[in-house]
Amino acid sequence: MNIREVMEKKKRLRDFLGGLDSLLVAFSGGVDSAYLLNESRQVLGKKVVAVTASSSIHPHRELEEAVQFAESIGVDHVVFSSEEMDLEEFLLNGSDRCYHCKKALSKKLLAIAEERGMVHVAHGANMDDLGDFRPGFKAAREAGMIAPLMEAGLGKSEIRFLAKEMGLNQWDKPAMACLASRIPYGNPITVRALQMVDRAEEFLRDAGFEEVRVRHHGSVARIEVAPLRIKEIQEEPVKSDLIRTFRKIGFEHIALDLEGYEQGKMNRELIETTSDSQQF
Repeated sequence: MNIREVMEKKKRLRDFLGGLDSLLVAFSGGVDSAYLLNESRQVLGKKVVAVTASSSIHPHRELEEAVQFAESIGVDHVVFSSEEMDLEEFLLNGSDRCYHCKKALSKKLLAIAEERGMVHVAHGANMDDLGDFRPGFKAAREAGMIAPLMEAGLGKSEIRFLAKEMGLNQWDKPAMACLASRIPYGNPITVRALQMVDRAEEFLRDAGFEEVRVRHHGSVARIEVAPLRIKEIQEEPVKSDLIRTFRKIGFEHIALDLEGYEQGKMNRELIETTSDSQQF
């Protein structure tokens, strides 16, 4: 990493933010939106509002941490109940699921911005997001939302570096996609399935596994942990506690993914299919 280039990108970000009249930041609590929110607060002062969606598709722990962070930096914070679970297109869980969710979310964010007198609405997409299947980014762009981190050319590792430099606890926080991403495309999304995933991942994090995903395949839980910790999760007493807890949650079978955790794994087939089709 070229530190000089990173600092130039930071200046580019601040210059971009400084050119805005006011800003509403879609704040999930992750490192990207936390860094963006903190920079926005420092550049724009009170002309910044953070907004976080409360929903069964997001881990409850994430909402608590988002509220605490916004309060700690003195930003006006709005929490609202999102309505994606009322959208049939979302519940059907097609490959365009994220598009429909983000489209509805963007509409709500723009309405809140208008109520608060905020001119612009931003989200925390960065340059690395361009390499994955991101229909939600398309919806946000169509709605007129801006991506300041992308405008500055910042990638994930650079954002983590700058967040650490800023003293943000989120600097090394693992990436966290919504819980619906744990359900394979084509399998309907239900509140029960989301709750099962949330409880299962909460157990694993409490057990010390930070990078985790529990994929919901009906009665089967497919567990992903960091590759270097695959052996550890099979050792006692973790193994027995895990089996007992997962069965209590409602899973009949528990499987361990030997590849380990990899961000965007559920999109792998979609990306490969798109790549193959572009060759003809």
